[in-house]
Amino acid sequence: MATERELSDFLKSVEKRAFKRSVYHVRDEEAALDIVQDSMMKLAEHYGDKPPNELPMLFQRILSNCTLDWFRRQKTRNALFSNMSDFESASEDGDFDLLETYASSDSSQQVESAEDSTRRAQVLREIETEILELPGRQREAFLMRYWEDMDVAETAAAMGCSEGSVKTHCSRAVQALSKALKAKGIQL
Repeated sequence: MATERELSDFLKSVEKRAFKRSVYHVRDEEAALDIVQDSMMKLAEHYGDKPPNELPMLFQRILSNCTLDWFRRQKTRNALFSNMSDFESASEDGDFDLLETYASSDSSQQVESAEDSTRRAQVLREIETEILELPGRQREAFLMRYWEDMDVAETAAAMGCSEGSVKTHCSRAVQALSKALKAKGIQL
């Protein structure tokens, strides 16, 4: 079981890296700081009694979940709330119809963003499909290194293999993914 000191030392060691990762994802320093702080609090509250060697992977999962939660909340906020001043272009006679104003907004931009969103979702599905096709150890190494942002040593410890094996698995996974995605016409 981790002592308070071990938990504190662990949180200090991951603080800057977690913040950089969050800023990269959400592109908002204040939101990133909130996400990291929330993740640290959840780790301390719910998993502070776990052994110290389990803390890195638990924290990475919590950080990923908190980031996804933030994106979900933003999507909901953006869908439900709009700045009403955008709609207050009432006609000269004072007759204002919110639905009419909303319907007359530029719909071509909405179509483009929907197309972009659909295209992005299709590419992500293709990537996920190809990741599932990787051999187990390659998939495990790839996800820990590039999706969970773990370093080579952490990944090696989690997988129970050498750092060289992790590098080999990751290299082979990247080559296989690149080849499979290029065959499907996807350029990243």
